[in-house]
Amino acid sequence: MQAIIATLGYVLSPSRDQVLMVRRDTRPDDLHYGKFNGLGGKLEPDEDVVSGLRREVHEEAGLDCTTVDLAGTISWPGFGRGGANWFGFIFRVPAWTGTPLSGNDEGSLHWVPVEDVLAAKVPMWESDRHFLPLVFADKPRVFHGIMPFADGKALSWSYSAV
Repeated sequence: MQAIIATLGYVLSPSRDQVLMVRRDTRPDDLHYGKFNGLGGKLEPDEDVVSGLRREVHEEAGLDCTTVDLAGTISWPGFGRGGANWFGFIFRVPAWTGTPLSGNDEGSLHWVPVEDVLAAKVPMWESDRHFLPLVFADKPRVFHGIMPFADGKALSWSYSAV
């Protein structure tokens, strides 16, 4: 399978009870318009995944990641525009420096209670609710999942934890 390689990071507050999320609200033609999401994006050809995550968090939020923890990976066949396949490295960012921006080219930034994210109190991809409990678990284990998509909807979800 050929796929777009991407990072997705969840920047935690110092108390770890909130997560910095982007509300994609700047471009109505955005596939993610109106949804909250973690920070990240496509990997550049000359980057490893941690460097890519750090670059994306700096570009999108003005923060410098001092600690990143791999939460897992997800293969999203058929997720992107025109059915493009995506493969994402999912991270927790428990330590960082800087002052978060209020927004970026994709949308406004918000500190959201992790509890609200897990309780589906913020608009996001319905499919994110499958893997976010693994990301925010009290005793997280690295997971590797697959979530095939068709017509903008997840068809299934399965994962292995190590």
